[in-house]
Amino acid sequence: MLGAIIGDIVGSRFEFRNRKSKDFQFLHKNCFITDDSVLSIAVCKSLLQFDGDYEKFEKIVTRNIWEIGRKYPGSGFGGRFAMWLRSDDPKPYGSFGNGSAMRVSGCGYASDSEEAVKRLARITSGVTHNHPEGLKGGEATAVAVYLSRIGKSMDEIALALSKYYEFDFTLDDVRPRYQFDETCQGTMPVAIKAFLESTSYEDAIRNAISVGGDSDTIGAITGAMAEAYFGIPQALRQDALQYIPKDLLEILEAFEEKYPPKII
Repeated sequence: MLGAIIGDIVGSRFEFRNRKSKDFQFLHKNCFITDDSVLSIAVCKSLLQFDGDYEKFEKIVTRNIWEIGRKYPGSGFGGRFAMWLRSDDPKPYGSFGNGSAMRVSGCGYASDSEEAVKRLARITSGVTHNHPEGLKGGEATAVAVYLSRIGKSMDEIALALSKYYEFDFTLDDVRPRYQFDETCQGTMPVAIKAFLESTSYEDAIRNAISVGGDSDTIGAITGAMAEAYFGIPQALRQDALQYIPKDLLEILEAFEEKYPPKII
């Protein structure tokens, strides 16, 4: 879970000023959490309240995303999502933006069944991003986290993700021409590739940032996968926690107490 948040924090200062290189200071004084972290934690709060009733879970997710999102109005929400937050009766609006994939990582921890993980992911995505591409992005991210968490190999994870997206390229191939893209279709292949080409958690995040584009969200998606696969060094964890507001940190700590993270 924290893997997505660190990826978001590291990418925050590069979203509109891309760094097409892996050479940069990792956690900088100008870094901050964005909507990716806020909504990831809202989903985690919802998962802590999940009792096996999927219909009720949809209502829980909607409420928590709505309530927590409204507490952080300046965290970088897209226009349509900001309108959703302002509604007194928020409904899905057919989005295929990458917001479904950036907030879903907790679902990969909340069940020991791949099918249940997929179902949870589709619910957390579908309360806003109910377009087939939005649902697919959320599901693919959660599946990658789940498979990484249960010890599948990179080749096995790549095979599973190839059922969702094509990524028959290298980051070196696409880095020079890749541009800002807020869609799942444009974000997910490069986020997946940043993970598949990595050798450690930090290397995965450096890959994600180096491709450019929507840096905080690519960092969050790649970071979610990389944490479950590699684990996060204890020193990096402690440094990153300082960027998270107290109310959100309390939710994260409760989630990690129930679903222990991989720490190296």
